[in-house]
Amino acid sequence: MRKSVFTLSVAAFLLIVFGAAEQVSAQSASGSIGNGTVSRGKTARAVVVLDIPAGLHTNSNRPGSEYAIPTTVRPSAKGITIGRVAYPPGRNKKLAFSEKPLNVYTGKVRFPFNVTVPANYRGSTISVNVAVRFQACTDEVCYAPKTQNITLTANVR
Repeated sequence: MRKSVFTLSVAAFLLIVFGAAEQVSAQSASGSIGNGTVSRGKTARAVVVLDIPAGLHTNSNRPGSEYAIPTTVRPSAKGITIGRVAYPPGRNKKLAFSEKPLNVYTGKVRFPFNVTVPANYRGSTISVNVAVRFQACTDEVCYAPKTQNITLTANVR
């Protein structure tokens, strides 16, 4: 009887751990540049969207604790100019593992920035590589930080 209770307890624990890990990996980053087309000599708005599943949050870009890993969005590209990423404000939330509230993101979070294509740009498309780094947490625990790399593209006219 003891052995079966222990086996069931271990199985339940593994189900919770692997279920949470699956939920963490369900977070996704995506994005776009303008309406998919940019003009030479002009600036277009790009946006990265981090989709955080229900039951999870990520630390904001300014979480309010030296131990919390902030969410960062780092775009890079050759031949075009990338503007500064605008980080939205998070919301303060008191969590079981912290003494004071942390500033966090939940749901879909948008990170806009500008992309400027030089007037003499010769290519027919642009590509912006973006590294999105975040740490997913529940109200009780935080998981290992993760970096998701995505590429945003647009046609140039």
